[in-house]
Amino acid sequence: MSLSIRLSRGGAKKRPYYRIVVANSRSPRDGRFIERIGSYNPLLGKDDANRVVLDVERAKHWVSVGAQPTDRVARFLDAVGVKERAARNNPNKAVPGEKAKERAEERAAKAAAAEEAANAPAEEEAAAPAEEAAAPAEETVSGESAEAPAEGANDTPEPAEGSPEA
Repeated sequence: MSLSIRLSRGGAKKRPYYRIVVANSRSPRDGRFIERIGSYNPLLGKDDANRVVLDVERAKHWVSVGAQPTDRVARFLDAVGVKERAARNNPNKAVPGEKAKERAEERAAKAAAAEEAANAPAEEEAAAPAEEAAAPAEETVSGESAEAPAEGANDTPEPAEGSPEA
């Protein structure tokens, strides 16, 4: 019979409460167990003393007999000094997946295009005052010819009062 030290869930929906039990590894999670050696209430704060309650003597006994703790229970046993737990290191866990990398690249390309578009009007605005400064000078040169001629300076003479055209 292979023994495991594991969590057995109790409590209501969305309000978990776990018993730390020693059970046959083939029995169901919340089913028959050999001995209850503690409890775990994840709803309490991490600094609360009642979050994990563990009978250290019984835990040492069951570990010496050969009971294998689950990952979560191994953390609890390591915290109280019953069993040493080797720290796991998975450097690839934090690396995003392929789809996430593609989305990040697309987002970066869109941001670069938006930044480029934002910089382009700024460059045009910088060039626009220089063009405006040049434009008034052109208007003064060509502005005199563009204005209407003065009165009486028409090339066509107006008909006289006594002429037959009037």
